[in-house]
Amino acid sequence: MIIRIQQEDFDLAALNRELLAGRSDVGAIASFIGLVRDLQGDSLQQMTLEHYPGMTEKALQGIAAKAQARWQLADLAIVHRVGALTPAEQIVVVSVLSAHRGDAFAACEFIMDYLKTDAPFWKKETSEQGSKWVEARKSDIFAKNKWDS
Repeated sequence: MIIRIQQEDFDLAALNRELLAGRSDVGAIASFIGLVRDLQGDSLQQMTLEHYPGMTEKALQGIAAKAQARWQLADLAIVHRVGALTPAEQIVVVSVLSAHRGDAFAACEFIMDYLKTDAPFWKKETSEQGSKWVEARKSDIFAKNKWDS
């Protein structure tokens, strides 16, 4: 399992090569890359992400463990960036390896739904109108809650 919090950008192909090193039991890789976007259309200039080192990694490991307990996974990676990011920059990648695509797809979606609501990141958006802290949207909470039913 790979869990990383970092300021620098990431390379999905390199990450998947790292996960696959020496494996022949993987039949599927499902990956998701999240980008910084200007959701409100108010000229987002920057998103700044903050976290508490140690606490954040532990939370991400807990989310990964929940996915591993729920599906048959060969391995997975979560890489999340922190610091100042601009629109269209990569912010997060989740990559899940499994023998079968169904488990890989479901686990990837599950991890992202939990990251959006349960991972301790604090996001501040800066636009021409000023700066504001961003909270989880109702749609993110609804998406996460569907896994509990």
